[in-house]
Amino acid sequence: MIGDLDVRDATELAGMLARGDVSPTELLDAALAAVEARNPALNAVVLMQEGVARRAIAEGLPRGPFRGVPFLLKDLGCEAVDFPSHNGSRLFAGTRYDRDSAIFQRIRATGVVTFGRTTSPEGGVGAVTEAQVYGGPTRSPWNPGHTPGGSSGGSGAAVAAGIVAMAHGSDGGGSVRIPASSCGLFGFKPTRARLPDGPYAGEGWAGMAIDGFLTRSVRDTATMLDCCQGPDLGAPYVAPPLARSHADAITRPPRRLRVAICDTTFTGGAIDAEVAEAVRAAGRLLESLGHHVMPARPAADIGMMMRAWTDIVGVGSALSVRKALKGRALTPDLCDGVIRGAVAYAETLHPTRYLEAVGEIHAFGRQMAAFFAEGGHDILLSATLAEPPARIGRFAPVTEDYLDYRIGPDGIFAYSPFCAVFNASGQPAASLPLAMSSGGLPVGIHLAAAFGADEELIALCAEIEAAQPWAARRAPGRLTSVLPK
Repeated sequence: MIGDLDVRDATELAGMLARGDVSPTELLDAALAAVEARNPALNAVVLMQEGVARRAIAEGLPRGPFRGVPFLLKDLGCEAVDFPSHNGSRLFAGTRYDRDSAIFQRIRATGVVTFGRTTSPEGGVGAVTEAQVYGGPTRSPWNPGHTPGGSSGGSGAAVAAGIVAMAHGSDGGGSVRIPASSCGLFGFKPTRARLPDGPYAGEGWAGMAIDGFLTRSVRDTATMLDCCQGPDLGAPYVAPPLARSHADAITRPPRRLRVAICDTTFTGGAIDAEVAEAVRAAGRLLESLGHHVMPARPAADIGMMMRAWTDIVGVGSALSVRKALKGRALTPDLCDGVIRGAVAYAETLHPTRYLEAVGEIHAFGRQMAAFFAEGGHDILLSATLAEPPARIGRFAPVTEDYLDYRIGPDGIFAYSPFCAVFNASGQPAASLPLAMSSGGLPVGIHLAAAFGADEELIALCAEIEAAQPWAARRAPGRLTSVLPK
């Protein structure tokens, strides 16, 4: 036998395909069988398009680095003619597109075989994936009583369960890194504007949102980033050019780096004791690799940033909902409570508040840049989440108190106080699956680098992966899917 689908990353599967050890149709069949066997317990894969996938194989796949590897798109953004979307919402259910987005065109050019979408919270708002449009919550393959995270929670669950080796995600406040942490995967958020947003958007959430991938290995992410990076036609701004490709960067370790370690929140608050120890263990690992590790945390105005982030996302949610309503009333059967609350909250803001909030986000980015440049830090090491993955229902999007849901004392930001910082600053950041809780749940470790330093960050991630491999760690509830001879 060739082996089990869920122990191989996409790069290895692509190598098997290139050698003729397995065919694209056989891999697609295995992925579809995995959906049938595993997805009922997860509720992660939706809007299946088997016919589109088989037609793509029959017509001849692009000769990209992942030619023939099964793939899934997040059900939010990544607009594609052949892949209608609910966007996590009953209001937007069945949305069809008249042209492909730039990011989908570049994903397709890698040769992947896309056959469906994965669940997302409505509008991408939240660190869990429990939108009502999918008929129930999306669950973690590590423990079905816990969340796989959000907003790319369906993609995280599908990869962790062995349905696919990698999947598309997007990250506007941690939405790739939170599922990576919750599902024991690698998740990387590039520097702002590294990947294209058009033609359906000029920028996402004032530049804070960007596409990405949930993968089992650093090399899979590096290759996908290289294939997809660069502005699309008419982009309002571009990321600093890379000195070398991501794939080249991971072939050798980075220089010895100055690493600031923070085992609290960035404002000094306590986090879960097991998670804090995992951060310290990661610091010791980096020291053993020759990096200089020192305690430090940014003096940036985290409270200002998070309030500005909350206002920008609220206004963005209201804009999309109001456009879709076309004058209709916003009733409970159309949107989940949090989105209805976001729309109502946005309408209380002064017309000048949006631009004021964008200005605050820009000021915050300068504060974070000073921490790295003037503070002499190359990397900021922290937890990805303040605690292990939450139980299903804890952050269910039923409340209409949008502010409390986001920034209340028991809200999303208290649970995930690290990730959105780097969406606001635009810096590259990553979650690495380096630890497990005593309860058997994944614990992600977060690394961030200076604006534009994507190659250095991903090179460090690859060095850590080589020093403390995570490939053998698999969710206990995964599907064992044996490939054909």
